[in-house]
Amino acid sequence: MMDFDISFYKNKRVFITGHTGFKGSWLCKMLINLGADVTGYSLEPPTTPSLFDIANIQRDVDSVIGDIRDYQSLKAAFDRAQPEMVLHLAAQPIVRESYKNPAYTYETNVMGTVNILECIRNSDCVKSFLNVTTDKVYLNKEWEWGYRENEELDGFDPYSNSKSCSELVTHSYKNSFFSDGKVSVSTARAGNVIGGGDFANDRIIPDCIRAVQNHEDIVIRNPYSTRPYQHVLEPLYAYLMIAAMQYKDIKYSGWYNVGPDDRDCFQTRALVELFVNKWGDGLKFVEKYDGGPHEANFLKLDCSKLKSVFGWKPRWNLETAVEKVVEWSKCWLENKDIGVCMDRQIEEFIGN
Repeated sequence: MMDFDISFYKNKRVFITGHTGFKGSWLCKMLINLGADVTGYSLEPPTTPSLFDIANIQRDVDSVIGDIRDYQSLKAAFDRAQPEMVLHLAAQPIVRESYKNPAYTYETNVMGTVNILECIRNSDCVKSFLNVTTDKVYLNKEWEWGYRENEELDGFDPYSNSKSCSELVTHSYKNSFFSDGKVSVSTARAGNVIGGGDFANDRIIPDCIRAVQNHEDIVIRNPYSTRPYQHVLEPLYAYLMIAAMQYKDIKYSGWYNVGPDDRDCFQTRALVELFVNKWGDGLKFVEKYDGGPHEANFLKLDCSKLKSVFGWKPRWNLETAVEKVVEWSKCWLENKDIGVCMDRQIEEFIGN
């Protein structure tokens, strides 16, 4: 691993959009533990229950509830925070939802990106900006090798396509307004994440947890879809690394894939089998295709750039990641202290 000391974040002023979401809540928890001064701007938590509420994240961050599409409200929160670093996670993140609400998806994912970049352009406090997009930004040719950062961006569905647009907006702002080197700008394209506290609809691990709660069999919609699965702490650590390294030296700014090693590209069915195994208690699953809209069957990333530039490598394989999901979920279902469970998992991960 290269010269990245995560204690860099102590006392840094960090602004996170989308902090009430699943990834945002874990990111807040990591930064709180590192001693950062965190301001979050986001809609109310997207699910009930939500990790943000369960883990009481609001207690330790300056949490502003607002819409990323509302520039004036965003700018007011931003100007008050005077951040040195901005991590942009706010998004409408569900593929199926994007078919139902395409205009809202584009407004949030494209104009939301424009709005946060406008805040940065019209200020002089920010040194490092990271836009978190997705592995689905690429034109998906369903081939079996991983996409590299220089491949064509042209997501198929409105969610994926709006994230491709968000990438292009970021590239344009970088070239047009930040070429003087005062602000380092990067995007990070991450694969599918799993972790304790994800309650989203239409995601396989949350579906598994709901089935456990309701004493039902797990229903698998697309058993043969292959995805690069990783624990949520993997990309979050990578985001913090990219943002910190480019803060120190603009040469690290750029476009980065963040994903697991090839061996952790699993078909959905294999992932569920692993979950059922780790959970125990006679849990079972059934396959039931529901005729839903188009979703990519095969998608994976080539992460050689992140590895060669930063000496980065994934820390937890998929088996460990699923173990951590099961550990967190059992802790939650047994009404134990979720904050303590998260702190322990973060410490284990960073200490690896």
